[in-house]
Amino acid sequence: MPMSPDPRPGRDGASTKPTVAFAHLGCEKNRVDTEHMLGLLSEAGYGVSSDESVANVVVVNTCSFIQDAREESVRTLVGLAEQGKELIIAGCLAQHFQEELLESLPEAKAIVGTGDYQHIVEVLERVEAGERVNRVSSTPTFVADERLPRHRTTGEAVAYLKVAEGCDYRCAFCIIPHLRGNQRSRPIESIVAEAHQLAAEGVKELILISQITTNYGLDLYGRPRLADLLQALGDVEIPWIRVHYAYPTGLTNEVISAYRDVPNVLPYLDLPLQHSHPDVLRAMNRPWQADVNERLLDQIRNQLPDAVLRTTLIVGFPGETQEQFEHLAGFLERQQFDHVGVFTFSPEQGTAAAKLPNPVDADIALARKDRLMTLQQPISAAANARWVGRTVDALIEQHNPETGAMIGRCARFAPEVDGEVHIAPKADGLQAAPGTMIPVQITGYDIYDLRAEIVGAASMVASARSAL
Repeated sequence: MPMSPDPRPGRDGASTKPTVAFAHLGCEKNRVDTEHMLGLLSEAGYGVSSDESVANVVVVNTCSFIQDAREESVRTLVGLAEQGKELIIAGCLAQHFQEELLESLPEAKAIVGTGDYQHIVEVLERVEAGERVNRVSSTPTFVADERLPRHRTTGEAVAYLKVAEGCDYRCAFCIIPHLRGNQRSRPIESIVAEAHQLAAEGVKELILISQITTNYGLDLYGRPRLADLLQALGDVEIPWIRVHYAYPTGLTNEVISAYRDVPNVLPYLDLPLQHSHPDVLRAMNRPWQADVNERLLDQIRNQLPDAVLRTTLIVGFPGETQEQFEHLAGFLERQQFDHVGVFTFSPEQGTAAAKLPNPVDADIALARKDRLMTLQQPISAAANARWVGRTVDALIEQHNPETGAMIGRCARFAPEVDGEVHIAPKADGLQAAPGTMIPVQITGYDIYDLRAEIVGAASMVASARSAL
């Protein structure tokens, strides 16, 4: 069935192209793909919206990382189908199930794979012509660059920049290489050019993303070149550059030095370590990590005393014994991470771990997760407490015009996954709008968040005089 046209006339009275709504699910890499599709459709003359009620056609960029994400994607698709929407299914679920999705959902007019979103305009035109389209490459090879149109969805101040796509590792629990292909990095010049574009748009925080950002450039240059990339980004007029997913093997002395020496690169390291016990890491197909974890963390703290460390951990991996879990709990207590995310193992069809023997009972896995989070809470609170009294920059994200209260983040908090800074206006009424970066003094803390007040010019002058 062709797409129903948008009846709204253009400026000359002729009908315009239809409006297409978007529903975004999944990770920030998926978000960048959504933003490129929005940009391509806008450039081609389509109306685009995040409000599904204004469009007959909805592009759903889906996630298929774990079963919960698949179920959320399917619920979204079925819910939209029940509303009579015509669906274009993009992203990881489309790559994962392909033709089966078209057969299962008559309302689906097209599926678009993770390496094919650049063809979204062609797909829509074919759907408008009455065709049912399968645009999924068996092996994703595409990676977007600064020349592909993009319409950002994160607001003016924060932007994600994808430096590479795909992954060459084969961790036993992870389906990403199957969904997104092998690693393919963008040239340094391309990334820096897009960073300058984003700076010109007013971006204050740039978040570099890929599956393994510390392996950036290995496929393209024959060796990892994250340090060179960070040095090149030092000339970009964006005050905060944050790196997501720093795998231990890529954190060389050269990379850690770049974190220290490039002024706008934040000393924030997101290390997805997953576990500490050598046998569990071997079963995860990450044996290289067992001898690296603690030595590397000591090295980071020696070279970056103000480093903010985040990690993610998996409990309940097949065969994980109580002794191995206690090893992980001890590791967590010793290392005193600033932020920790803990997940129970999810057996994913198509991964090696799904076939492993000795599954851990779901209730035991959940209890282990709860214990780790309980262990971490006082550690996170103590890390926050050490910031009380400091004056730091805060990026404002919300403002209540009635009370003057503001919510923002300081450099130790990444968006969505970490805490917030709750900022009170000054007694003289001094406030700040979303998207601005201002100095604040940290006045209080809890387990996850900080409290602060705006620091005006008078306060800074007084502090300088006191210091002298």
